[in-house]
Amino acid sequence: MTQNIEKFDVIVVGAGPAGNAAAYTLAKAGKKVLQLERGEYPGSKNVQGAILYADALEKIIPDFRDSAPLERTVIEQRMWVMEDESYVGTTFRSDRFNQMPGNRYTIIRARFDKWFSEQVQKAGALVICEMTVIALLRDAAGKVIGVEVDREDGKIYADTVILADGVNSLVASRAGLREDIKPAAVALAVKETIFLPKETVEARFNLKGSEGVVIEMLGSISQGMAGTAFLYTNKDSISLGIGCMLSDMKAQNTTPAELLEKLKQHPSVAPLIAGGETREYAAHLIPEGGYHALPELYGEGWLLVGDSAGFVNAVHREGSNLAMTSGRLAAETLLELGEKGLPSTAANLARYKARLEDSIVLKDLKKYRNIPDTLHSQRQFLSDYPALLNGAAHEFFTVDGQDKATKEKAIFNAFRERRSLLGLLGDAYRLWRATR
Repeated sequence: MTQNIEKFDVIVVGAGPAGNAAAYTLAKAGKKVLQLERGEYPGSKNVQGAILYADALEKIIPDFRDSAPLERTVIEQRMWVMEDESYVGTTFRSDRFNQMPGNRYTIIRARFDKWFSEQVQKAGALVICEMTVIALLRDAAGKVIGVEVDREDGKIYADTVILADGVNSLVASRAGLREDIKPAAVALAVKETIFLPKETVEARFNLKGSEGVVIEMLGSISQGMAGTAFLYTNKDSISLGIGCMLSDMKAQNTTPAELLEKLKQHPSVAPLIAGGETREYAAHLIPEGGYHALPELYGEGWLLVGDSAGFVNAVHREGSNLAMTSGRLAAETLLELGEKGLPSTAANLARYKARLEDSIVLKDLKKYRNIPDTLHSQRQFLSDYPALLNGAAHEFFTVDGQDKATKEKAIFNAFRERRSLLGLLGDAYRLWRATR
C-alpha cells in the first residue's frame, strides 16, 4: 500500500455527514486529505430518519440541489402528543416552502451518503472503504501524528486527524480521548422503511409533486421512557422509527423492536402505513446526553466532530445539520492554521471550539443543556401530561349535553388531581428553566 509511507495534511476517520463535510471542505481548498471508512461503502454504516437540513449543506456545497438525491421537500410539520388511542397535535403547513429553495428535505441515507462521498472524491480527497482504524499514532510528546489501520504496515501519517467515526467513536475511546458513552447519554433508535406506491403516499398525506410531510411523536408510545418517534414521507416509501434512552430500555427490559411494533399498530399510524411493504430495518445509537455530556472536542493533533462529539439537539431532533456544521468548522479551523503557518497543537485547535460556540452547534446545545436531566428526573412530562392532554381534548370535544363550563371545570380538576396545583406550577417552572 503506497499510502502507508505517505503523509497527508489531514486524515478523516468516518464517511458520515460530519466526516464528508470536513473532507470536502479541506480537499476543495487543496489540502491532501485521506478519508477512511470501515464500512463496505460510504453510508453502509449510517442510519438516520432521515431529514436533510439545507442550510448546513448549502454552506458547504451551494449548488447541491442540482445533483443530490433528494426525496421530498418538507412543506408540512406535524407534532403529535399521543395516548394509546388518540393524539393531540399541531400542524404547520406553508406553500411558501414550495416558492423558495427548500429548507428541509427527506432523504435516503444510503443514496445521499454515496452522493456526498462522490463530491468528496471529486474535490480531490482519497477515500478508502473497508478499512478500520485500530489506533492513533503519537510522537514522543504525545501529539497525534496519524493512524494505524488493520493492514500490514498500516501506519499512515498526517498533520491532523479528524475523528468522525460515530457515536461510539471507538478510535477516540481506545486512545483515551473520551470516555465510553454511558447508557443514560445515548438513545437506541430503530427504523423501518415501508414502501408504498408514490400515488398512495401523496393521497394519504395530501401531497403533490415533490412535497413532503414530517410527523414527530411523543407520549405513551415510549411507555414512560425518554424518547420520541417519527414518520417521514419519501417518494415511494415512509420512514417510521422510534428511539428511547438506552438506560430506560435496560431498566424496563424493553426492546426497540417491541416499541416499533406498538407504534405501527397505533390507530393514528396504522392507516398511514396500511398495505406497505417493509424492506429495510435498521438500528442506531444516538448521542442525546446534550451539552453536559460533551467530551473534550480537540487536543494535540486531533478534533472530534458530529456524533463522535455528541452533537445532537434531541429537543428539535437535529443531528445531521450539527454534524455537517461541525465538520465544516473543523476544516475551516485547519485551513486558517495552514494560512498562518501554525501547527495543530491543542492551543491552536482551541479556535475550533470558539467557532462552535459562535454557531448553532453549541448555542443550541447550551440552551437545552438541562433538558436531559429534567426528563430523567421528572417523568410526568412523558406520562402524565400526554394522558392529561388527550383526556382533556376528548372531554372538551365530546358533545353530550353537558355545558362547556362544567367540562372546563372537570378538565381542570383532572389536572389538579393528578399533579396538584403546586405540582402544575412547579412543572411549568421546571420546563421553563430547562429551556433557558
